[in-house]
Amino acid sequence: MANDSRYTFKNVLLETGFEYDGEEVVKTKTALFCVEIDGGKIKAITPNDPNKDAIDAKGWLMLPAFKDMHAHLDKMLYGLPWQAVSAKRKTVKDQIAYEQKMIPEWLKTSVERTEKMIDFLQSNGTHYIRSHFNIDPTSGFDSLKHLETALKKKEKTVGVELVAFPQHGVFYANTAPLLKEVVKMNIDFIGGVDPYSIDGSIEKPMDLITQLAIDNNKGIDIHLHEVGETGVKTIEYLINKANENPALRGKTFVSHAFTLGHLSALETERMAARLAEAGVGIVSSVPFGDTIMPIPLLRKHGVEVLVGNDNIQDHWNTFGPGHMLQKTKLIAGLYGYSSEWALSRTLGFATRYVLPLDDKGNQQWPKAGNDADLVFLEASCSAEVVVRVSPVKSLVHKGNIVF
Repeated sequence: MANDSRYTFKNVLLETGFEYDGEEVVKTKTALFCVEIDGGKIKAITPNDPNKDAIDAKGWLMLPAFKDMHAHLDKMLYGLPWQAVSAKRKTVKDQIAYEQKMIPEWLKTSVERTEKMIDFLQSNGTHYIRSHFNIDPTSGFDSLKHLETALKKKEKTVGVELVAFPQHGVFYANTAPLLKEVVKMNIDFIGGVDPYSIDGSIEKPMDLITQLAIDNNKGIDIHLHEVGETGVKTIEYLINKANENPALRGKTFVSHAFTLGHLSALETERMAARLAEAGVGIVSSVPFGDTIMPIPLLRKHGVEVLVGNDNIQDHWNTFGPGHMLQKTKLIAGLYGYSSEWALSRTLGFATRYVLPLDDKGNQQWPKAGNDADLVFLEASCSAEVVVRVSPVKSLVHKGNIVF
C-alpha cells in the first residue's frame, strides 16, 4: 500500500491513562478507537465505529513501531547454513583476519541475506534500523553498495541510518583513505572500533574520525569494547570533542562502552553526568554476565541510551534475538522493573522513548500529524507487551502496511 493512500483502522486498542491505588499505578486504561491514515501520517483518532468500512484491527494494541539502533545488516550470516562461533578466534584481531579472508565470499550473497535479515527484524515489529557497514580495504565500498541495493528494494517499508564502520581499524588496515571518501557519500555517521587496542593510539584515529565528522556534518558512533583506563580515556576524548564542537552534541554515541560496567559507583556517577552534559549517548546491546551496564544510572542523569540487537547470526556472536521486545524484557529483568508503571516506561527502549502515555499517565501518542509508524500486538497494554513479548500482528511504516 503506497504511503500516499488514505485508509482507516477500526477496533484499535489504545492506552488512555493509568489507574491508581493511592499513588501506585495498578493498571493501564485502554479503549477502542478508529485511526485514520493519510499520506504516511496519522490524520485523526476518533471514537470507535465497529460498523465502519475500515481495516479491522481486531482489538489489537497499537504502539509506536520499534527501532533497532545497532545492527550490522551488511555482514550477518543469516540466510546461510547455521554456524556457531569458533573458539579459535579469541581476539578482535583474530576476527579481523577471519573477515579479511571471508568477506569476498560473503559479498556474493550479501544483498539477498540483507533482505532476509530486514524481513526478520520487521516480523518482530522493527521499522527503523541504525546499521553499521564495513569500510575496509577488503570490502572497499562494496559492503555499502550491496547494502544500498537491498535497502532500495525495501525503501517503502523500512527506515535506516548508516554508519561507516572501519571494523579492521583506521590505520591497522590502512582504512583512512577510504574513510575520507565514504564520509562524502550518503551516510549519517562515521564509526570506529577500539582505537587503542586496534590502532595503538586513542588520539590518532579519533582525531581523524572526529574531524571528518565535523567537516562533513556527520554523527559519530564508536564501538568501544575496551575496559579500564583506555576505555575511560576514549569516552572522555569524545566528551571533550562534543564540548568543543556543539555540532556534535546529540550526534555522538559510544556503542557498547563496556568500561562503564566496570567502574566504581562514584566514577560511574561522574561519567554519566559528563556524558549527559556533553550530549554524548550510549548504544547498548544490553550485555550481562560480568558486564551489566549501568543503564538506570545513565538514564537518571539524562544520558540518551539507545538499544539494538547487534549480532544475530554472525561470526562474532549468535545470541542477538533480532527482537526489540526481547531486549526490553531483558532490561526489565536485569534492573528489577516489575511494576505496571516501570514496565510501561521500559517499552521506551524499543521505541526510542516514544510512548503512548507520559510519566503521569497523560496520553501523548498517537496524535494527528504523527508519522504512521505503527505496530499492532496481541496484548492488553505496554507492560504486558514487555513481560510477555506479545505476538506482533501487523507493522506499518510511514503508512505502508508491511504485513
